Amino acid sequence: MLVISYIREHKEEVINRLSIKNFTRFELIDEILELDDERRRVQQENDEALAEANNLARIIGDLFKQGKASEANELKARNAVLKEKAKSCSDRLAVIKQSIQEKLVEIPNTPHLDVPRGKTAADNLNVHQEGEMPKLPDNAMPHWELLNKYQLADFELGNKVTGAGFPFYKGKGARLQRALINFFLDEAVSDGYFEVQPPVLVNEASAYATGQLPDKEAQMYAVPLDKMYLIPTAEVPVTNIFRDQIVQEAQLPIKTVAYSNCFRREAGSWGKNVRGLNRLHQFDKVEIVEIANPANSYERLEAMKAHVAGLLRKLELPFRVLRLCGGDMSFTSAMTYDFEVYSAAQQLWLEVSSVSNFETFQANRMKLRFKDKEGNINFVHTLNGSALALPRIVAALLENNQCAEGIRIPKALQKYTGFEIID
Repeated sequence: MLVISYIREHKEEVINRLSIKNFTRFELIDEILELDDERRRVQQENDEALAEANNLARIIGDLFKQGKASEANELKARNAVLKEKAKSCSDRLAVIKQSIQEKLVEIPNTPHLDVPRGKTAADNLNVHQEGEMPKLPDNAMPHWELLNKYQLADFELGNKVTGAGFPFYKGKGARLQRALINFFLDEAVSDGYFEVQPPVLVNEASAYATGQLPDKEAQMYAVPLDKMYLIPTAEVPVTNIFRDQIVQEAQLPIKTVAYSNCFRREAGSWGKNVRGLNRLHQFDKVEIVEIANPANSYERLEAMKAHVAGLLRKLELPFRVLRLCGGDMSFTSAMTYDFEVYSAAQQLWLEVSSVSNFETFQANRMKLRFKDKEGNINFVHTLNGSALALPRIVAALLENNQCAEGIRIPKALQKYTGFEIID
């Protein structure tokens, strides 16, 4: 959520940056500022009424002590009027603040000025690409056929037990999942991230704090009886560890990593290129989260990007890095890099990670701040990234490593899988 003081002091900049995201409802900016002006006026009236009432209360007390009850009672009537005025102001303030809040949550985060303008994924900027494209045998298969051939996953069983998009992983397929999770966690811990294992259910306050509510209700699985949501990513519970906290500048950056199941309804997402593991309702993911000083948060973004690139190199997967254009970014992000791996049998680039800086957008929602060396208190910047999401990594590993003997496991994974070949 944007900070009103920043909107007021940098109105034209905010409008310019929002236009990068193709946002056009700029009347909301003026409405918010007008409401904030009214809030200030009413707050001043409230403060003045309370101050006068408190002063009168002291005078009334002194008059009673002096035996001047009649004078005291006359002032009590004035004091009652002031208290009623303060109550009316307080009630009005609550309404104004609610109106401001309702309008603020309709405004997306302002993108960084380096974010390219554009409307769709076709306008994203390719900033890096590396790795050799695999040469597959003539009888190469897409991963959904490989999963069936080597009995690595069972989609029909998942459909029977739960529904479409909830596969069972079996045998070496289950072991490959576990191997990737442990590999990703170990790499993150060795890079200075502190490991936690979060719950997969969060309350409404947590979903609001990281920006899933009220923007993404349709994409989340809800538990209405308990007013909870299944998490779409470990970003939600992990970032909320720090909700309503003031951390010290010396603690920054705070680096956390978590593995979790992730749940997404993916409403309206079915269609082309969604077969097999390309799009699921439940999947596994390792997430890295950083709480950073605004002075160097973009340095931290680059460090997180380098961490993800290192994982893909060790998995021997060709990949590219895209800086998302304004029209393809999330509601909450100020800058996002997407990582895509090349899936040889499908001849597709598959997104496997998004690494984002949210600047103060989430921190303002969750009141997460830091105290600097001079004692000033300001909002932190929050960042997160997939490091990595498993389904499309598995798809690319299976397709790209087909050989006469079966499917070759990258060397970095072999100590985790305990086998070199799936046959």
